[in-house]
Amino acid sequence: MTLTLLLVFSLFLHGALGDLICEELPTDICSFSIASSGKRCILETTNALSENRYQCKTSEVIVDQMHELIETDECVNACGVHRNLVGLSTDFLVEPQFIPKLCSPSCYDNCPNIIDLYLNLALGEGTYLPDICVVQQSSHRRAMTEVPSASPISDAAPRAIPSLAFGPASVDAFGPISGEAHGLVASAPCHV
Repeated sequence: MTLTLLLVFSLFLHGALGDLICEELPTDICSFSIASSGKRCILETTNALSENRYQCKTSEVIVDQMHELIETDECVNACGVHRNLVGLSTDFLVEPQFIPKLCSPSCYDNCPNIIDLYLNLALGEGTYLPDICVVQQSSHRRAMTEVPSASPISDAAPRAIPSLAFGPASVDAFGPISGEAHGLVASAPCHV
């Protein structure tokens, strides 16, 4: 009896001290949040009286070295994701308008939580997000050279893709590297 009371009290105290618990989050900030436990929060639909309602739930996906995080509106906008995303899906990875935003410096260099999520989703599909971004940058640069312009196009070096470790990434894992370090050269033709 004493052990049960102690356990219940410790759980109550643990929640009362400000832990981020997915089930307690409003649905408008659920997606792209990480609980105190390190597990990702996901938005799920429930069908109550023939009406879809949303609930924030704790997934089984664990994020290494990022806890108690509610993604900022700046990152949500920069990366082209939506707070009403239900579940975890790789569908966005095949949408041509999504990849340029995800690979943009404002997202890729500043939003490690979203990059970590899509890195791992891409790995689950057998592809590597930095490779996708190199191909996207190469395609964008190639398209820009084909557009007539009144000013010459600079031969500036391409932006380096930050290094991302396989598996859950740490916040410290996002440092600049060159594409050549992974055997990738942005100016070389890539076959997908």
